[in-house]
Formats: sequence, C-alpha cells, structure tokens
Amino acid sequence: MMSNKRFMFLYRLGVTLLAVLAVFVMSSMVLLMINADLSKTYYTMIIKPFTNSIHITEVIVRAIPLCIIALGVCVAYRSGIINIGAEGQMAMGVICFTGVALSLPSLPKVVLLPLCFIAAILGGAIWGFIPGILKAKLKVSELLSTVMLNYIAAQAYSLCLRTIYMDPTDKATPQSTRLASGAHLSRLSGRLHTGVIIAIVLAVIVYFLMWKTSTGYKLRASGASERAAKYGGINVAKYVCLAAIISGAFAGLAGGVEIAGVHRRAIEGITNNYGFAGVVVALFGGLHPLGIVPASYFFGLLIYGSTLISGETGVPANIVGVMEGIIIIVIVVSQMILNNKYYQDKVKRWIDKKLNKHTPKEVKP
Repeated sequence: MMSNKRFMFLYRLGVTLLAVLAVFVMSSMVLLMINADLSKTYYTMIIKPFTNSIHITEVIVRAIPLCIIALGVCVAYRSGIINIGAEGQMAMGVICFTGVALSLPSLPKVVLLPLCFIAAILGGAIWGFIPGILKAKLKVSELLSTVMLNYIAAQAYSLCLRTIYMDPTDKATPQSTRLASGAHLSRLSGRLHTGVIIAIVLAVIVYFLMWKTSTGYKLRASGASERAAKYGGINVAKYVCLAAIISGAFAGLAGGVEIAGVHRRAIEGITNNYGFAGVVVALFGGLHPLGIVPASYFFGLLIYGSTLISGETGVPANIVGVMEGIIIIVIVVSQMILNNKYYQDKVKRWIDKKLNKHTPKEVKP
C-alpha cells in the first residue's frame, strides 16, 4: 500500500502534467482552426525569445508588472477577495505617478522618484479600498465593483491624457509630456530596468507577510473560513479591507514601475491588459510567491512571443488572450480535482488495488 505522502505527491504531479497536456491540446486545436503552422508558431512564441539577450530582456520587462500585480492578487485571493480590478488600479497608479512627476519636475531624483511611487501606491490602494469596504461592510460582490471601477479608471485615464496631461507639442497623440529624468528608473541592460529588483523584493516581502507573520495568518484565516476566523476572534472585515488595499497598492505600484522604467511618459494602452493577465499569473503560480515569479516570466514569454508570431507566422497576436482563457479554465478544473477528496480516495484505492494485485503473496511454510 502506498503512503499518503507519496500518493499526494504523485497525484498532484499527475494532475499537473495532465493540465499541461490539456492546455497544449486545446491551444493546438485553436491554432489549427486558423490554419497556423503549429511547430513554427510554438517555436516563435516559446523558443525564439530565448535565442538572444535582447529577446530575454524584453520578456523580463513584460514579466515585471505581471509579477507585481500577481503578488497583490495573491494577497487578495488568500484573504477571500477575488480582485479583478487590478487593471483599473494600475491605471490610477499611472495617473497619480504622472501627476506628481509633472508637478514637481525640478526635484532631485532621490526625492522625486520616491514621491512618485508613493503617489502611485496610494492611487492603487484607494482604488482597491473601495471594493474592499463595500464587500466588508455592505456585502457587495467585489466581482461587480472591481469591474465597474475598471471602466471608471480607464475613462479617467483617457480624460487626463487628452486634457491636463496632454503634451502641448503633440496634440494629435493622446500622451503626456516626457517625464523629468528624476522620475525614471535606471536601466540595467537595454530596456531592462531596476523594476526587476523591486519585483523580487516584493515577492520576498509577500512570502514573509503571508506565511511568517500573525497578520498574514489572520489574512489567510479570513479567506479560508470567515465563520471560523470570527469564532477565533479575528476582525474579518478589517482584514478584508487590508487585503484589498494591499492588492490595489501593488497594482498601482506596477503602474508606476511601468511608466518609470519603460515608457517614461503616460501613453494610451500603458496597462496592456496586465491587470487581467496578473490574475492568471497568480492562479498559474499557485497563489504563492515562489510560483508567481516563474509564472510571471512564462506569461511575459507568451506576451512577447505574441508580438513575434504576428510578423513571422501571420498568426494574430491576440491568440495569446485565447490561450490565457484556456489556461484559466484548466487551472480552475485542476484545482477542483486536486481539492476533491472523493477523487483522491478513488484514485488511491485504484492504485492500491493495482499494487496489491501485482505484489507476490507470501508462501506459508
């Protein structure tokens, strides 16, 4: 008979491998429907970005905001909040970062850059607090409130680009004036900037916050079982709001890192659906920082690969969005199977039966 520890390892490994196979099969079916060359498409999307340092740098640049947002989503999900409002929270972070940078361009970098980041964090945190307090006090579904706030933030951002932030030298393009050098993150290589260090540090902070502190325990307890948490004396409403604020703050910071490290001015489409992709990254990474870091790189690979396939294979770049949808479905189904005790017991009994069948019986003397 197989030990429970060994069985659970093999069970999770088997479900994971089947999930990967399912994603590959379904994605291939979609590509075949549009008459794509499978080998060339997968090579261009997954292998080619590893072929030189410029490609690798571009993948990491796209992985940075995904990682920061996914870490915030991890905190929210672990605390019982389904935050799909990171797109709007990121936009609010960009608005606040840009406002401070344009208002105080003469400040030295050591002062201006931290102020801009604080503004971005506050912008995202406030936008995250709204659905958090609505859920905690009025039981309003965060799914509805975050989606509606996404639209409000998108329109507010668009309005700013066309009015108070618009570059007076180019009124045909909705974009801001180029930010002062004091609001720029330093570049490491090519377009790779020091935001990668921020993302890694935040991953470590989230790990220690959620798994090594009493606050993290209370956040996770609130998400695991509201009734049990209340019975244990935890103020669930307080920690729901705190999780929403932290998640929004991370998304706002991601917006600040993106504008300071990459674009250095506010432009249309700066969020690039990172807010929604960050949710997928968090789920794909198992809602844990150790999984989110490599998961963000993988999705950065897909996003950058999508820019290559449109030019080299003729496959539309938005096929990555379809693949992300497939991955979400497979992840949800996989989690249901992994957490289902009935399936676990059924598989274990089947394995034990097979092992007993092939185990030679002892011959009595």
